[in-house]
Amino acid sequence: MRSFDPRLVGGRECRAWETYYRREWAAFLAASIGLVRAAFGMSWPRTLVGAWLVLRANQVWAPYPDNDPQAARRLMTRFYQLLRKSTGERFDPERAAWLEVEWWRVHREAQHGEGSGASEELTAALRDLYAYSYSVEPGEVQPAAALRAEAMDVSDSWVEAGCDPADPRLARERALLVRSYASLLAAVHR
Repeated sequence: MRSFDPRLVGGRECRAWETYYRREWAAFLAASIGLVRAAFGMSWPRTLVGAWLVLRANQVWAPYPDNDPQAARRLMTRFYQLLRKSTGERFDPERAAWLEVEWWRVHREAQHGEGSGASEELTAALRDLYAYSYSVEPGEVQPAAALRAEAMDVSDSWVEAGCDPADPRLARERALLVRSYASLLAAVHR
């Protein structure tokens, strides 16, 4: 969890976002398997279970406006329980899951013009998740959170333009995610 390749993780998260918005669930599962393995280094059996939980949480979150945040939190709690067992980290899985789904909520509200729309709120939600999960000061992970929020802005413009897999915005999104994960990796090793 504290040792990962930012290029690999950023590329796999970009692919996960792409497949999520295209509702290509089998491809999303494949991307999630790669992402969970690259980001957290769990054993293969735990990676497969973790990726399945991430898939299911995203599927219950995806419908708009009739999603199921409680089910998403329950599934992500199970994911964070698995992650804690695999890494020995000391976070509370319920709290981590709440923070995870909270940034999903903030992003969705901004996407649909229901919230403040400010990337500052999204950056703060991501920062809080990172600070809690990695037991670091919020200021340490603020740059990583800001880059990931910027990647989401690019992703949102890609979605608005029709989700074309050949759109060059995906390359920009991927680059921002790689930079975000490089910043996160540096922050957790300070």
